[in-house]
Amino acid sequence: MKSDIPVDAIFLRQDAPTLQGQLAAAIVRAILETRAHPGTRLPSSRKLAQGLGISRMTVTLVYQDLVSQGYLAALPRSGIAVAATVPHRRVNVEPQPVTKAQTMQWSRWLSDHDLPKRVIRKPSNWREYRYPFIFGQPDPALFDHIAWRDCARRALGTRDFSDLAADRYGADDPLLIDYICSNTLPRRGFHARQDEVLVTLGAQNALFLATELLARGDRLAVTEEPGYPDFAETLRRARSPTTFLPVDSMGLDPAMLPSNSRLIIITPSHHIPTGATMPLARRRALLQRADDMDALIIEDDYDFEMSYLAPPAPALKSLDATGRVIYIGSFSKSLFPGLRIGYMVGPAPFIARARALRAIMLRHPPSHLQRITAYFLALGHYDAHIVRLRQTLKERRRILEEAISRTSLRIEGAAAQGGSSVWLSAQGTDSAELAARLTDKSVLIEPGAVFFEAPPSPCPVFRLGYASITAELIPEGIDLIDRMAQDLAQAG
Repeated sequence: MKSDIPVDAIFLRQDAPTLQGQLAAAIVRAILETRAHPGTRLPSSRKLAQGLGISRMTVTLVYQDLVSQGYLAALPRSGIAVAATVPHRRVNVEPQPVTKAQTMQWSRWLSDHDLPKRVIRKPSNWREYRYPFIFGQPDPALFDHIAWRDCARRALGTRDFSDLAADRYGADDPLLIDYICSNTLPRRGFHARQDEVLVTLGAQNALFLATELLARGDRLAVTEEPGYPDFAETLRRARSPTTFLPVDSMGLDPAMLPSNSRLIIITPSHHIPTGATMPLARRRALLQRADDMDALIIEDDYDFEMSYLAPPAPALKSLDATGRVIYIGSFSKSLFPGLRIGYMVGPAPFIARARALRAIMLRHPPSHLQRITAYFLALGHYDAHIVRLRQTLKERRRILEEAISRTSLRIEGAAAQGGSSVWLSAQGTDSAELAARLTDKSVLIEPGAVFFEAPPSPCPVFRLGYASITAELIPEGIDLIDRMAQDLAQAG
């Protein structure tokens, strides 16, 4: 009996983790692309198995699964056919001719906000590099996937499902909020009530919300130079007048703040990108200066967990007696960047406004991700993960510093408590050109110009991350960087 959908119309792609998933996707794709009508027959399980070189049992199981989903129907003595209930049927519409005059001119409709000028760009194929000295991409071998999967099973189980499936209307997962209030924040030296905490889609979302609410055209904002590019771009989008103050080995100097400063965005515990830590005396001076000027501070405390050489300095928020500091933290850096779970802490009236703004944008971060993260934290997996991560990064940092000490490269900045990156310079070179030349050697570094509003030319500094490269490859990679830097310096 001839099939209405031939075997060669069904082909496998690597679009699912299992063979059964790939076959199911291939059959559904064939049904949609051929616009098969209900009753259109598919190949027998034997013919399809032979044609694709897979087991007949796999085909049979996939057919049964698609029958239960309503894509296929089992016909008495006639095999398998497209079901009358097949979802997502495509509509066949004849294309309409469009003249050039009718084409939409989107430039008239888009807002006049410019595209970001400073963007950290990381190649999507960074894992293919042999020496990926890239920041913010931890080694997946250090993560406990079994524990995370167990937490996911708990969160997606029958007991939790009705709670997680409901629309929270802007509310956050109570388990996650409870852990943040009772464990995370006390480790940074302060406490907060539940109405003073908001879960966000990573620290990036928190920064956007805070800036959207606090930045204005008549309020001077101040941030660090060099500094995190997204601070500058978020302020630029808000049309906020901004001053970029240089940092030294102790971070931003409060004495340099203009007297009309109203919003200060900083990374005091682990400056981006130099790693400088603001000492206690300077933190107190900053808070006093903010009080005198009636200014607010946004503190990005993104990397405090990576303190393996010395205990982390207390958060600036822990010294805040007047409620001027908006605190931003994230689990995405310490767990994995794709998680996108962060949090923001501030006075209850501010958090209420931020929650209302977030609700307009996205209601709330996905409930199941919040609950999985909450279980991972509450069951002790997070603390065990941090211990492993600190031990590994400590050893990699030691190897990195030893390797650099044998080269012409110079460490311009590194977090005294630990961290996962260093700020290097290769004198006589431009780091953008150095990075471009190193790609041929399968070495990935981050050029430094993007961290400056007004970068030096040439810009010899660059950031070197060591969380995503194994310890045994660090010396080889550093040697390649040094040799290329010396070649460029001599050629220049």
